Amino acid sequence: MRVIGVIIVILALAIGIIPQFTDCLSQGGAIELPSGASIPMRCHWTRQAEVAVALPLGIAGIAMVASRRRTTLRVLSVITISLGLSAILLPTYLIGVCASEEMICNMVMKPTLLFAGILTMTVGLAGLVYLRDDGSPTNSVTGSE
Repeated sequence: MRVIGVIIVILALAIGIIPQFTDCLSQGGAIELPSGASIPMRCHWTRQAEVAVALPLGIAGIAMVASRRRTTLRVLSVITISLGLSAILLPTYLIGVCASEEMICNMVMKPTLLFAGILTMTVGLAGLVYLRDDGSPTNSVTGSE
């Protein structure tokens, strides 16, 4: 389970860091209002929200590395799956990205977040499969009480 925890931490870093450099605002793009003011595009808010997904995901990964209790690891795996789903839903349905297909957020950020979210869900599911209940009375991954 330590390997799964390390993978989750790496995916959390990817989900938190990659959008910081692949949204339109980081490339100098913003919406120009008739008054002359500019406001960030939708991808900026997705970028901000992905940090809120990456932080608890990273904490879950660190907790997986540190924990030995099967029940704790199962709960962390379920949390990982839900945070992976959140990483997918933010750029697709909840907030979204810019409408133009040529924007960097559509070409880089969205596919990267979708891939990282799918990998996160897969790793969380793999953790659940690894920890499936085999009927033994042990309470830890190592087999001791």
